[in-house]
Amino acid sequence: MEEKDFNKKLDNLELPDIEITSHRHKLRTDLLASEYANKENGAGVFTKVSGWLKDRIDIAVNSLTPRRLSLKPALVTALAIALIISISVVIPPLVNQTHETLVKIDDWTLNQYDPLDPNATSGATIVTCTQAGSSINIPAPTVIVGLPPDINIGLATGGAMDINNFRENIANDYLPLPTDMTYEGLFYDYYFDTGQAEKCDDLFCPSYSFAVTDDPFSGETEYYLSVGLNSGIKENDFQRKKLNLVIVLDISGSMSSGFGKYYYDHYGEKVELSEEEQGMEKIEAAKEAVAALLGNLENDDRFGMVLFDRQAYLAKPLNLVGETDMEAIEEHILEIEADGGTNLYAGMEMATDLFADLTSADQSEYENRIIFLTDAMPNTGETGEDSFSGRLEQNAENHLYSTFIGIGVDFNSELVESITKTRGANYYSVHAPEQFKERMDDEFEYMVTPLVFNLQLTLEAEGWEIEKVYGSPEADEATGGLMKINTLFPSKSVDGETKGGLVLLKLKRTAEDNKDNSLVLKVSYEDRNGNQKNIEATVTFNNEEPEYFANDGIRKGVLLTRYADLVKNWLVDEYEHTHISYLWEPKVNYEDGIIIPPATLGQWERQSLPLYVSPPYRDLFRQFSQYFQGEAEAIGDATLAQELDILELLSSE
Repeated sequence: MEEKDFNKKLDNLELPDIEITSHRHKLRTDLLASEYANKENGAGVFTKVSGWLKDRIDIAVNSLTPRRLSLKPALVTALAIALIISISVVIPPLVNQTHETLVKIDDWTLNQYDPLDPNATSGATIVTCTQAGSSINIPAPTVIVGLPPDINIGLATGGAMDINNFRENIANDYLPLPTDMTYEGLFYDYYFDTGQAEKCDDLFCPSYSFAVTDDPFSGETEYYLSVGLNSGIKENDFQRKKLNLVIVLDISGSMSSGFGKYYYDHYGEKVELSEEEQGMEKIEAAKEAVAALLGNLENDDRFGMVLFDRQAYLAKPLNLVGETDMEAIEEHILEIEADGGTNLYAGMEMATDLFADLTSADQSEYENRIIFLTDAMPNTGETGEDSFSGRLEQNAENHLYSTFIGIGVDFNSELVESITKTRGANYYSVHAPEQFKERMDDEFEYMVTPLVFNLQLTLEAEGWEIEKVYGSPEADEATGGLMKINTLFPSKSVDGETKGGLVLLKLKRTAEDNKDNSLVLKVSYEDRNGNQKNIEATVTFNNEEPEYFANDGIRKGVLLTRYADLVKNWLVDEYEHTHISYLWEPKVNYEDGIIIPPATLGQWERQSLPLYVSPPYRDLFRQFSQYFQGEAEAIGDATLAQELDILELLSSE
């Protein structure tokens, strides 16, 4: 754009009333980034710099009080003169740069301390960096290297990708929620022999294994069928698509509490903790997690960021990583502090709006994903489970998928476990930031790349039906002959075993005299482009007797399922009988008198209970521990020892 053309546009510029909204932030930053694609002769630099200076005029004029708006014409004239002088100083050095110089923008748009004050807005800053060559080398999406070419990746379900919140609550002497223990999260902590016997050349190749085993307490015979989640994609060939990513960070007051402490405690009142008691604040851990995520982005990815407390703020528009000063962005992120209410839905809405022009992107080339970092305790705005689920489902229909990363021991898994049953969704929890960084280095490419959608398995067998599905967040949707899984993600395979690569079906005999031992299994699924595939297989077993396991994979799956069933039953019982087992003190006493009643907790605000195991369950855990140890030794997986440690703790006096 020529200088005279810019001045003409400036003369016709209509400056809005005093108002700063996310839409104006986006408009401004879009202007800054719009015309610097032509780097060979600096043609886009004038527009970008003049746009930036124009924005300074816009903010300055709009900071006037209504009674001084009559001064606008004179002020615009004065500032326009300053603009021309500034251009004469700023433009020549930029235009004289050769095409070897790449201009990067610090497009952080928010000043945390007064996000609605136009004079406090940090705005966009232009920086330059010199490239070694005459062209900008934008790397291809990351490819996993250094692996034998004949090793395939496996697959794992969406939903929970760990049970860290369960483990950390136990370690901190808190009673976990029943939803802290999920079957798919537990399975994803382990590698499984999937029972694959034939070579797989397709996106998804299910394999099946059978087991007959007696319940360790009742002695009743039980029947299980495992579905191995195999893929024909080679690890060396796997690469994720370009990623359009928006991170939504919770900066509400509950995020300022200690990493291992509950924010809503002592009858729902906020507890003031010393620095020593707090240790690392949740917001600090969240910022480190964001940094770990950013380290996995490529130049041709796009990145944006939204913050929310009682409302949502646009911190960074969705722009190309290669055109962004990411070091400056990380510095801004490290300055974030937490305070205020929790309006998670507002964060969802603003993040969704950033994808308005990208949902129609070519799905074979781009991934669209929002990653939420939160303790998931919304208490303002829309707080209904249906509202959250509805928004995520609508996004998923537009190929915009979600990941939740739970922060702190009081992370509300009940809410997140429910809403991440949506297509393309998954969730993790952070309890050791450095460990999370290492995990993202290994799994980020997998986390953001759903491969299989709308998987359905139909069981056709006279005298048999599906009693329960384990290892899938959609397990509750299973009927007598149907299993549903919304999403399968890629997963690592090591020594022929796949991380989380198993779904377990508990079968029920509906006719004892049935002589037909053949199960017809029909599978249908969709790939990311909507193409449907159908597979049919027949599984036959030969009247095996307990204890029969086709392989160690299904044996491990049965063991972990029984462990999770026992733990979840214990947690449900303890919470149902809290009024009996939990000692409490009245709020009114002779020392404090009749106090003002505290505000009641919101639906999702989580309050701690001390770890407690009633005597009957201590006995059950003690007996089950012996069974678990024997099975673990037979399977030969040393990592199962972590569950034995928990069982020992829960069975101790």
